[in-house]
Amino acid sequence: MSRKNICSMIILTLLLVFHSCFSPQAAIANEPKIGAKSAVLIDVYNGQVLYEKDALQKRPMASTTKVMTAVVALGGSDLHSNSRVSKNADQVGESSMHLEEGEILTLEQLLYGALMPSGNDACVAIAEHVAGSEGFFVLLMNEKAALIGAVDSCFKNTNGLPEKGHYSTALDLALITRYALHNPVFCDVVKTKFKVVKGPDSLDHYLKNTNKLLWSYPWADGVKTGTTLEAGQCLIASANKGERRLLAVVLKDNNRFADAETLFNYGFNEFNLVRKLYQGEIYTRVPVVNGASKEVPVMVANNITINLRDLDLEHLEQKVQIPRLVNAPVQEGERLGNIEYYLGGHEVGSAEIIAASSVQEASVIQKIKKKTILYWNLI
Repeated sequence: MSRKNICSMIILTLLLVFHSCFSPQAAIANEPKIGAKSAVLIDVYNGQVLYEKDALQKRPMASTTKVMTAVVALGGSDLHSNSRVSKNADQVGESSMHLEEGEILTLEQLLYGALMPSGNDACVAIAEHVAGSEGFFVLLMNEKAALIGAVDSCFKNTNGLPEKGHYSTALDLALITRYALHNPVFCDVVKTKFKVVKGPDSLDHYLKNTNKLLWSYPWADGVKTGTTLEAGQCLIASANKGERRLLAVVLKDNNRFADAETLFNYGFNEFNLVRKLYQGEIYTRVPVVNGASKEVPVMVANNITINLRDLDLEHLEQKVQIPRLVNAPVQEGERLGNIEYYLGGHEVGSAEIIAASSVQEASVIQKIKKKTILYWNLI
């Protein structure tokens, strides 16, 4: 928004209150009961949190770490470039895709090995290929996590093996994975059940996905398991049903797959996807000072869709910021304000208010004509 328009800005706050016969107690009664120490359920498309349980508690996250490893690897590296497996990668213990020193695989093949069977060796091979060493790659992981907004996470390695100071939160893992799910290659990898990987001079690697929801839950389409003694059983899972895609994270959970399914059923069954505004919808018209036209139509820049339970309508707030008037010229697409929806103090939907068309500054003749008309109207 231009400085001249800011000077004329008046904030219009509208609170919309809808009456409902449902009580807050009903919401508590219908919330899912799960055994995870920390958990969160979010909408992948708009980021809305539908359920949380100690989602900000820092704790070890085992191999769910590998989602962050994949994010960095997919951040611009050539997926078809060849990587020679080092002795260091070959000797990594625990979960493995069974790499052998000296064999050559592409970066994409290593990603399948890291995310499907949870290969710790594949993660080290990825790090050495992309950044030269695992240590430097971990620096990139922490840098990228902060940019994504996962500020309560600290990565010490690429695979999630126990290490002091290596932790995240359920919410941070949801933010990281939501970011990752925007990458089609990542989505293809994490939904794959079986795959055979083979380099030019290596044996076949038969990979099977560790995410059992891909077989047991019809709408499941990823993402990553993790298990260590310290972290317990962990799971990041996504499910796509109709127009909605949900993401569940459960940490330190003895029944992770069933609990993730419980969260998905809660999200799909208890919430309705409500579209409040449509992209391109004319919201109102704003007077233009010294413009060739008297006013400019303004519209919302994107759809606003919100997951709502019936009882949530009572608490939904709408806040609108639109200038009372603007000065010409106004350019089509120029940001003039914004509209936000809040539920329980948390933003659940927003959109910019932009000019739907351009309004040029009035010519000298037009200005004289307007002033003449105004003068004669005053006498």
